[in-house]
Amino acid sequence: MLSNKRIQELELVMEFEKVEECFKEVSSWIENVGRKRLKGMINLDDSLEMLLQAQKQFREFDLIASEYCRRGQEALKKMDRWEDFSSADVHSYRVKLQTYKDQLEEFCTQLDENRHRICETVRLYEFFDKVRQGICCTEEGVKS
Repeated sequence: MLSNKRIQELELVMEFEKVEECFKEVSSWIENVGRKRLKGMINLDDSLEMLLQAQKQFREFDLIASEYCRRGQEALKKMDRWEDFSSADVHSYRVKLQTYKDQLEEFCTQLDENRHRICETVRLYEFFDKVRQGICCTEEGVKS
């Protein structure tokens, strides 16, 4: 049994090394592109027109970012079996895996929050724009 468990651990290590390339690519993209783009979208413009432009740019970015999140999550699923192994030989790989998982979860959460924030801000600006137009129409009607 001990020999079988050791063989399984070695197979996991070999599998991890194959999947690690995907993790490295996703992690590198998150750090070098994803986070910078999200930070650039913190301050939204004050006009509806500029906000709609920012929303369009975010949607384009969101498609790419969501694909990286999906790829990272698929790679993590391949490593689900790590939960059953606790030997010292596997520990360093588990630490790396947890680091990738934490980074991916944090980025995907920030992406979701930005998506929601931009959508809600656009809806709010559209509402205020309609109210402003309604007030202007009412004022013109009163003047006539």
